[in-house]
Amino acid sequence: MKIEIIDNKKIFINTSKNNFEIHPLWLRERANTKELIDQLTEQRIYDPSTLSETITIKKANIIEDSLNIEFTDGTLSNFKISDLYKELDTETMMKGPAKIKTLWNSQLNKIPITNFNKDFESKETFEMLKKFHEYGFVVIKNVPTKDNYIVNFANSIGAIRPTNFGVYFDVKSIPEYNDLAYTPMHLFPHTDNPYRKPVPCIQLLHCIENEVSGGHSTLVDGFAIANHIKEKFNEYFDILTSTKVRFRFVDKDIILENWGELIELDQNKNLKQVRYNTKIEYVPHLDKKSLELFYNARKKMGELCCSNEFEIKFKLVPGDLLMMDNHRTLHGRTAYDPKEGMRHLQGGYIDFDSSEGKLRHLERKFNFK
Repeated sequence: MKIEIIDNKKIFINTSKNNFEIHPLWLRERANTKELIDQLTEQRIYDPSTLSETITIKKANIIEDSLNIEFTDGTLSNFKISDLYKELDTETMMKGPAKIKTLWNSQLNKIPITNFNKDFESKETFEMLKKFHEYGFVVIKNVPTKDNYIVNFANSIGAIRPTNFGVYFDVKSIPEYNDLAYTPMHLFPHTDNPYRKPVPCIQLLHCIENEVSGGHSTLVDGFAIANHIKEKFNEYFDILTSTKVRFRFVDKDIILENWGELIELDQNKNLKQVRYNTKIEYVPHLDKKSLELFYNARKKMGELCCSNEFEIKFKLVPGDLLMMDNHRTLHGRTAYDPKEGMRHLQGGYIDFDSSEGKLRHLERKFNFK
C-alpha cells in the first residue's frame, strides 16, 4: 500500500489489488487540530455531518511519515501515513486488536498458560490477553482464591456482567439446583447461556477447591469444528449456518429465551459465533427433508465436539483461572463423586469490549505494534 499525490491536490492509494482516490471529506473529518479535536478524549468538538460537501484539497505534500493537507475551507492538518494505512485496511481493522487466531484440536502442543500478576497494567497482562484472543482461552495460574477474587480480576480487565445467577456464581454440587452445572454430572461440551440477549462474551471459571479425582475440565475449539464441517460436510455447514434454533432457560424466578444459529457467520461469511448447548436447545419445525438434514448435521457436530480428535482435557487446581471466549470455545466437565471431597469453582462473565479495550490500551502504553 502506498500513498501518492496527484496534481498537488488529489490523494491516491496504490495497492496490489487496485488504485483509488481517498475522498477529501474522509480525510477532512479526520483532521486532528486542537480546534477540531478535544486533545484529552480524542473526540470531535464539531459535527462532521455539517461539513460542506464542496470541501476539497487545496494542496498537499508528504514529508517522511507525514501527509500534510490544506483543505479549501482553510483547515490545515497533518496525518500520520502509517495510521492512514491501518485505517484504510478495513478488513484487518474489523478483526480487532488481536488479529491472529490459532485454531486447535487435541494435538495442541501446549495449553496457553500465564502466571498471575496483580499489576493489571503490566506487559504480562498484555501477553495474557493476546493468548486469550489467539486461542480462545487461557489459564492464569496462582490467582488468589480468597474474598471472591474473581470479581476483582474481572473488573481489572473490564467490568463484570451480573446475571440472574448473581454478580458471580459458585459452581459446586448442591441439593437444590437450577442448572446441571450445580451437580456432579458429566457436562458435554457447550457454550454458556445462549438464551441470553446478548450472549455473554467471555466466561471466567476460577478454581477455589478441587479435592476429587474426577471433575476434569474439557475444552473444544468451536471454530476448528466449524471449519472442519465446512471442509468435509458442506451441506451440513450450510444448514447449521442458516437455521436459527431456540434456546431456553427456566427456573422459579425467570424464563430466558433467545434464537441463533449453531454456527453464525458475519457479513463477509467469516465465522462469528458458535452456539452449542443441546440440553436447552429447541429446533424449529422445518419441512421433513430440512429437519433430517439438520439433525444429521447437529449429530455430526456433537460427535466432533466429543471426539478425541478435537477435545482436550485437564484438571484445574486451586488458583487456576480459566478465561474462555464463550462465542468460540466450548467447555465441559467429566463427572465426579462429591463424596470424595469438595470441587468448588467460581464463575463470572465479562464482555469483549473489556478485553479488547484493555489490549488496545496496553498496546498503546508499551508502544507495541
